[in-house]
Amino acid sequence: MIIKSVRFARMSVPLHTPFKTALRTVSSIEDLVVMIDTHCGKTGYGSAPSTPVITGDTHQSMISIINSVLAPQLIDQDVRNINALCNRLAVAVVANSSAKAALEIALYDLWSQDLGVPLYQALGGFQNELKTDVTISVDSIDKMLADCDIALAKGFDVLKIKIGNDLEQDIQRVRAIAAHVGNKASLRLDVNQGWDAKQTVRALQAIESEGIALELVEQPVKAHDIDGLQYISAQVQSKIMADESAFSPKQVVTLLERGAVDIINIKLMKSGGLSRAIRIADIAATYDCPCMIGCMLEGSIAVSAAAHLAAAKAQQISLIDLDGPALGQYDPVQGGATFCGPTINLNNSPGLGITHIDGLVDLTNGVWQ
Repeated sequence: MIIKSVRFARMSVPLHTPFKTALRTVSSIEDLVVMIDTHCGKTGYGSAPSTPVITGDTHQSMISIINSVLAPQLIDQDVRNINALCNRLAVAVVANSSAKAALEIALYDLWSQDLGVPLYQALGGFQNELKTDVTISVDSIDKMLADCDIALAKGFDVLKIKIGNDLEQDIQRVRAIAAHVGNKASLRLDVNQGWDAKQTVRALQAIESEGIALELVEQPVKAHDIDGLQYISAQVQSKIMADESAFSPKQVVTLLERGAVDIINIKLMKSGGLSRAIRIADIAATYDCPCMIGCMLEGSIAVSAAAHLAAAKAQQISLIDLDGPALGQYDPVQGGATFCGPTINLNNSPGLGITHIDGLVDLTNGVWQ
């Protein structure tokens, strides 16, 4: 299966409610769709969102680096040589992790199509159903409680609470949500780098002293503050998870060698795609460290690829945070994984199983419109 060309399109999906974190507010899923065509007529699909404050990638920067540097590494190459192709992408340019991820997703889609099996089976998995948490955006307490009620009514029993923009109010938010939800759902906190180490210890000790059980606390401090993560982990009972601190396999080794965190959050947009995400999961396994599979605010192309990886690495990846498609008003992607409330069902057709995407805006001129 020989690669012929790379094309781009835009996919836009409005959200049910604005997505608010300590870093940003977003009202729609905006994905760059990357399509790799082969001479035999097959197409592989990948995608990536614009996340300049996290990965440094924008839609236009991804189009530019793919056209000028990354796509030439793939043209006229055989998809079956998947490991060598992923290595070509990895060494062709530093950073640009989301651009690499979009291409890798499309490559793995084609590779598993060529094998004639779904991606999760090609990666060695067997289960085809997952259950995800759902994100409750940071907002007023009343709005967050109302959003919790909506999530519970849809069947979600794990809530990821976004906080991090005001320490004292954040503590009040957690108290109110814990009292409101009771035993109907477990709670995960995502601080999005919004606190410093001493604030984190103060907040978590206050929360823990009231008997509020947290499943985990995600990235409370700045990405570079490994000392802070190590300090927090030694002072609190709650499990601490690295997100923005854990882009690469090397960073993950450093975190685990220092005992700085209890859990690693794997995201394809951080790792640069599936190949290094697999490596991170395997590294974590050697330290008996559980992993979460997460996503940025992405549509179901990239999220499906992450779900296939989680199914294939179920022993290492025990926590699922793949609610991006569930936050959208509809899913324009047909034929692939399906997202219904907390349940993700993977396709049994080859690759990602995508047959059509509604409403794509063609970007053949390479300009984000």
